[in-house]
Parts: sequence; structure tokens; C-alpha cells
Amino acid sequence: MLEVQSVPVQTTDPVNAAILSVSEDKIQGFHADPLGEIARVSGVHEDVVIERIRAMLQAGTIRRVRQTLMATNLAPGSLVAWQVPEEKLQSAFDWMFQNDPFSGHVVIRTTDAPIAGARYRLWTTLKVPQGFSMDAHCEFLMSQTGATAYKLMPAKRLFALGVGHVRRRLLEPGAKSDEPGAVVNTIIATLSPLEWRVLTSLKRELAPEELGENLWQGRADEAEVSLDDFLSIARDLNARGIIGRFSTFLEHAKQLQGGERVTRFNALFHWRVPEGREIDAGREVGRFHIMTHAYWREGGPEFNNVNIMGVAHGTDKNLVLAHKAAIDTHLENIGIHVDYTNVFWGGRSEIKPSEVSPFIYENWAKEQGII
Repeated sequence: MLEVQSVPVQTTDPVNAAILSVSEDKIQGFHADPLGEIARVSGVHEDVVIERIRAMLQAGTIRRVRQTLMATNLAPGSLVAWQVPEEKLQSAFDWMFQNDPFSGHVVIRTTDAPIAGARYRLWTTLKVPQGFSMDAHCEFLMSQTGATAYKLMPAKRLFALGVGHVRRRLLEPGAKSDEPGAVVNTIIATLSPLEWRVLTSLKRELAPEELGENLWQGRADEAEVSLDDFLSIARDLNARGIIGRFSTFLEHAKQLQGGERVTRFNALFHWRVPEGREIDAGREVGRFHIMTHAYWREGGPEFNNVNIMGVAHGTDKNLVLAHKAAIDTHLENIGIHVDYTNVFWGGRSEIKPSEVSPFIYENWAKEQGII
């Protein structure tokens, strides 16, 4: 165990805040020396960056450090809303989080809107690799959890993807970029077995003792390739749009040591805009800095046919709603009429990376009797 007793681990510490404002979601793509890149962008010396990230990871302030992937380009995925009897809701939550490597975000949500979708309390993200059935996977999850219905809502386009909770704390409602959000398509790439081997080693979260110089040597050894080959393959995957960002993920849903909470409210916003304006509306929602995710998804009649969804976090519920009101006003002002809108508030939540490897899925599905 590394000695970190004297190192501040609060996100409010000025040095930590400077590091986290970069390391949460600003190091895009693959870097041979991602910690050095965090140091360069943040202006904090690399030795200090390493010391502070190690300390925050060990203290639980940071819940994981890893190279993320553009999972939408690696395996078909979907947001899934589940109907679960109230008495089975917590156990279903536990099962999804603990036993399904392919379910990522697991959240219990509520809404006060009088819609059929209010019965869908459990929400997850799901990745099922090419060649396998998402419906078969969901039917299996229903048999294990007692869920009575599910609704798949795959993303047709992405418009915002970044977490940056520390950076977003001081945002004023309406803060947005000068340009609309980029449009990211969901085209699935084909990888060779060697590329999957490198990618599997690359994406696994890093332990504190791995955070240092020559970060990727151990992962190259694990993948049974030279460091030069590992870096070359990773750079090629990056050029193909498969690599996401190098990121430090904060434990934002739970109280930290000393009582700190990074955020308190997790809001899933729903909008229905006219057919044909989905990409326009998604790009406009994606330009607002408060949004951590924004997608074109079809909610169907259960959710009043919403087609734009997004997630925002904050420490004050009224402030989160003020951010949403600013987005609503902006859409109307530029001529994108919102026919219906709603908020699903997050309660209990757990987050883990969704597994995307077809080889791991096949072995798991055989063990579970799905195939």
C-alpha cells in the first residue's frame, strides 16, 4: 500500500480541483503518457499529479482510473428501462450491478409525470456484442431479477459525452459553447483477435501502484506484445474512433470521507421535438456545458414519444432545473419547438464499465445458459 496519509484527497483542495478539472474528461483519445498530459494541461507538475491521483484513488474520492472506449463503436448498446415489482426493486438493482458484466449504469429513477413510463423504475445501460441478441439477454435478466417488462432505447446519435463534475460546479444556468455539439454516429467496428487482446488490457481500470512513468508497459506485457506494438495498435484504434478518453472517475453518487459529496442530483431529461429535428435539437442540447450525456433515443409511447434524452448532475435540485429551463428556452428561441418534456430523477445508483468483448460475452452466455 502506498503511503498517502499527508496528501489532501478532497475535491475542493485547490491542487486536486486543478487536476480533476482536466483529468475527469479533458484528456481525449489515447496518450502514451496520459499522466504527463494531465500535468501539461493542468499546469500541475507530473509528480504531484501522480501523487494526488494515487491518493484520491486509494481514499475512494476517485472510484476508478482508466482508458475509456467509445463503446457505441464496439458493441450494440441501449438504455434499458425496466418494470420491476416494488418489493423486488432493490434486489433487482443488486443483481444487475453485481452479476451482469454487460450492464453498466444501474439507476433507480422516479418521475412525478402521469405517464405509463413512470412504472419503469430501474434503468440500466447495456452492451451486447455483435452476433448476440440483446432481447435474449434482457429476457435472461428478467428471469433472474423478477422484472416484468423492459424497454430498449438504443442511441441513434450522440451529442455530448463528458463527466467533468468538478468543472461544472460553478456553471451558471445557460452556460454553453459557441458551437453546437458534435454528432457522433453509432457504427460498429470490426477488430482482430490481437486488437481485442490489446484493447482488453488497455481498458481495464488502473491500480494505484500502476500510476507512474511508463504507464502502459505492464499492460503491454499482459497483452503479450512489445510496448511499441501496444502503443502502435492503441494509436490505430484511436484513429479509428474506438478510444474515448483517459479519465479519473469521481465517486459522485456517494458520500466521501469527511462528508463531501461531489454531486447530489442526477437528472435524466426527456424532450420530444418534431420529427426531422432530432439532430438539430440534439446538437443544441449538447452545446450546454451542464450536460454530461445527450442522445437521440426513441422513448416510444410509454414515454410520450420523447426522442432527445440527456443527463445532468448537480448539488442543488433547483439549480439543475434552472439549467434545464435555460435549455428549454434556448430551443424555443431558435425555433425548435418542444412538444413535451420531463425529468426522471436518479436515486440509488452504481456505475461500472460495460464489458464489450465478444469473446468474454460468449463464455459468460454459455455459463449462464443463454446460448
